This record gives sequence, structure tokens and C-alpha cells, in this order.
Amino acid sequence: MTTQASDADRRVLVRPAWLEATVSAVFTALGFEPDDAGRIATALVEAELRGVSSHGILLVPMYVERLNAGGVTRERELDILHDAGAAVVADARGGMGQLSSPQSMGLAIERAGRYGIGMVSVRNAHHFGAASRWAMQAADAGCLGIAMSNTTPLMPAPGGAERLVGNNPLAIAVPTEAGPEIVLDMALSAVALGKIRLAASAGRPIPETWATDRSGVPTTDAEEAVLGMLLPAAGHKGFGLALMIDVLTGVLSGGGWGDQVRPLYREPDRPNDCAHLFLAIDPELLGGVTRFRRRSSELAARVRESATAPGVDRLYLPGEIEADRARQQRHTGVLIERSALDGLLTAARTVGAVVPTGGVQD
Repeated sequence: MTTQASDADRRVLVRPAWLEATVSAVFTALGFEPDDAGRIATALVEAELRGVSSHGILLVPMYVERLNAGGVTRERELDILHDAGAAVVADARGGMGQLSSPQSMGLAIERAGRYGIGMVSVRNAHHFGAASRWAMQAADAGCLGIAMSNTTPLMPAPGGAERLVGNNPLAIAVPTEAGPEIVLDMALSAVALGKIRLAASAGRPIPETWATDRSGVPTTDAEEAVLGMLLPAAGHKGFGLALMIDVLTGVLSGGGWGDQVRPLYREPDRPNDCAHLFLAIDPELLGGVTRFRRRSSELAARVRESATAPGVDRLYLPGEIEADRARQQRHTGVLIERSALDGLLTAARTVGAVVPTGGVQD
């Protein structure tokens, strides 16, 4: 059973630059080139800054275990299997998703510049962290960006009692004239599995609407939930969307789907074999980027200026809370779970990484 700890006991404020340097040191010690180690670290720390701790440094011990066991490779270059111009199929060669994904979305952006749309379907891949980072890569280039992945089965079909489909994350990022992009990033379970793992490591209970135990009974015990099943967001609708993402990623690419995608936290010596899909749409070839940015900004303004319910001071667009938090935490320091920091430092000791000093803030 989980036991609840106080906030003061379980959270610590650290300097973002120190956190990024520490994560980078871990992957450098594992044999990655410094630039690649830095790319992995930047992706993980950016998730922490945005408040998406389930896809931040919590992942480092799992990545270290899988790298040491051979379940993920140190390959960094995509293998292009099929090139049809606007559509490409690639093999990630079992390498880190934080290295294959920027290449994949970069290729999608380049093809969108030529054809109006670019699609890169990736098989033999590994966990890519927060999907929003790759969708935002396209938005930063002036494109509408979409990124998605399948995962090992975590959710039952409606009325089912076995893990059948992953919680398959989806992110869409839309560029605007000014201010942060509109960014939707969601897993298709009620919450990401990483949030439940974070609660389990911190000794916190979870809402009973998040997951079930192994027998399919809703639970508030995070440790039981990790061994059980996640509940789909919006019931049958979330299940249906997750199933379609399995089609768009694994089935379409010729990669793993369903239980062909192996769990990240078990069988560390076996490939994850997930699949990704990256889409970039270039508004310049579809009526003009200036026009698109203006219209998307008008849409954003309409949301912000709409009527609020009693007691509500402000309305937020998708991704706006995360963007605000990232801006703030870059200056004030990033607040992370003490258990996640302990896991990072233990992983660093395991691989013999040199950890810089002066990271924890008073």
C-alpha cells in the first residue's frame, strides 16, 4: 500500500541548467556523443520545466537499465526504407526516441516545404518522451505539427478485463502570430502511466478514476495501479482513438502494434518496438503562412476572451499552462519530486557519471 508524504518531504527545487548537465552526464557516461547526450537531456528537462514530470527525469533510470541490458541501442541515424516524396517510412534501429524523433519531424518539415504536407512513419522505435516536443518542432518551423506513438497495451476494451491497447499519446501544435503555440498533448488514458509511477514512487494515492488493479477493480493505490490497467479517457471514445493510433503508427509503418510493443519497465533486454508517426503541414503552400498565423491567433483570442464561469479568472488554450510554467521555472528553478531526483542520482552513480555541484536551491 502507498503511504502519503508531505509536500516538503517529496519535492525539491533545482537549477534547470544543473539538471540538464546531470542528465547529459549520465548519457555521456553510457557512450553517447556529447551532442546526442545533450539532446536527450534537453528533451527530458524541457518536460520537467513544462510540468510534465511523468516524461522528465523519472525516465532516466529506466532508460539506463534498458541501454545497459541491450533493449535500446545507441544508434542515432534513421534508416529510410521507403521514400515516396511526401511520405516516408523509416526504421529507427531501436535507438533513443529523443534522437530519432527530431530527425523524423525534421524530415517531415522538409517534405512539407516541398509538397505542402510531409509524413514520416517510423518503426522499430523507442519511447520518445513528451509528444508535444516533436509537434512543437514543426510549429517552430511555421508548420502545423502532429506527433503520435503507440505503446505496450495498458487499457482494456470497454467492458474488457485484459490489457488490449496502449494509451497511445497524441500531440498537435499550431503556430500563431505571437505568443506560445496552441499545443494539445494527451495520452488516451485518463492519465499517463508515468503520473501513476510518479505517485507510486512518492507514496501518494491516486483518484479511483485513473486505473484499476489486476482484477479490473478501480483503485486509489498507485502501486496496485501500476500492475493493473489504465482506464481510457472518455470511455469508449478514448479506447477507439487509441486503437486508431495503433493503426496509424504500428500497422501503417509495418512495425509493432498491440502486444508486439513490449513494456518499457519489464524485459529490459528486449526491444520496445513501438512506432511513431510525424506529420507536418506547411500553410505557405495552402493559402499562405501569414494568413494561417493570423487566423489561428484570432481563434486563440476568441477562446481567451470567451465568457467565464463564476469564480474563474482566466481561460487557457491547450498548452498555455505548460508554456507559462516553463517560462517561470526557467527563472525560479524547477520543482521536482525528491524520489525522481534520487533515482537520477542513483543512475548517475551506477554509470559512473560525474555530477556537477550546486544544483539544489535553498
